[in-house]
Amino acid sequence: MRFMEVPNKLHQLLQQIDPLEFNHVIQRPKDGQEQVSTCYDIDVEMEDPVKQYMAAFVHNPGFTNDLQILDQKCYDIIEQINELKTRRDFYARFYIEPTHFIEGWLMSQNSDLKTMNDLNGDMEAERHAEAYAGHDTQEGVQRYMFQKVNQKRLELEQSLGVRSS
Repeated sequence: MRFMEVPNKLHQLLQQIDPLEFNHVIQRPKDGQEQVSTCYDIDVEMEDPVKQYMAAFVHNPGFTNDLQILDQKCYDIIEQINELKTRRDFYARFYIEPTHFIEGWLMSQNSDLKTMNDLNGDMEAERHAEAYAGHDTQEGVQRYMFQKVNQKRLELEQSLGVRSS
């Protein structure tokens, strides 16, 4: 709902209308007769004295800029509230079950990373430990460890001033 619509919506709730009086005679059923209920819809047209004032206020060029600024502030505040609610829900899920939350979050991050890098793979198989017990994984770990050992060896040689031939 836009800010400019607020006065129209609130006006009905803020003004007390004059009571309507209907003169009607209620006829009770005679002994032995069945009670009959009758309902009537009555349309009543009423003048709205504030409607002209509100229309003049809304369409006044002097207030249009102010109304747009207030309208934008309302939208910004609502956006901030929605963002804070999203953050709160995120942290609430973490607070309730941290283990399941982190597992789900890591799976989501892994999926997002693969989507960003356009990597293809069998995501269901990668969830199980058997996918990492093969020869390729062992070789990859050995290569990684060899690279790290060489990196540390080079750092040590540089700090000691020793050059390997």
